[in-house]
Amino acid sequence: MKVSLIAAMAENRVIGIDNKLPWKLPADLAWFKKNTLNKPVVMGRRTWESLPFRPLPGRLNIVITGDKNYRLRNTRGEEIKDDVSLTDSPEQAIALAESRHYEELMFIGGASLYAQVLDKVDCIYLTLVHEQIKGDAWFPELDLQAWQETFSELHEADEHNSLSYSFHIYCREQIKK
Repeated sequence: MKVSLIAAMAENRVIGIDNKLPWKLPADLAWFKKNTLNKPVVMGRRTWESLPFRPLPGRLNIVITGDKNYRLRNTRGEEIKDDVSLTDSPEQAIALAESRHYEELMFIGGASLYAQVLDKVDCIYLTLVHEQIKGDAWFPELDLQAWQETFSELHEADEHNSLSYSFHIYCREQIKK
């Protein structure tokens, strides 16, 4: 199974502020949906709680938390059990997805989870926002020398997306099997 992460970051590596995205880019949300649909998405508890709709539809949602008493709830506060799983580590999340025979798993944040899994992933789906943005959460330092860019697409700001941005996919030189 391929293990990937998907993130959007500004040029200064900012990925969030006050547990929210610091920009409104509908094209990035569409890119996220296109690349995560029908795949397990793994996130930390704070990322789960920041989602405006939970669980993310059309995806197995896996939430990592060390709190054994944590209950997964939708935005209405109702406990949910379908299409969601609770784990206590990235390794456990990977094992769960492998046991269900998925082809690719996507880590979707936040900052501490990205830092934990960066050395474990085969590919990075990255939206780069071409701006210096104020924030309080950052993507970890990324040395692209060990990665090969397999996709790149630049987009200028337009009437729907107020900032210019680009989509990239980086995969390790040799994807581990």
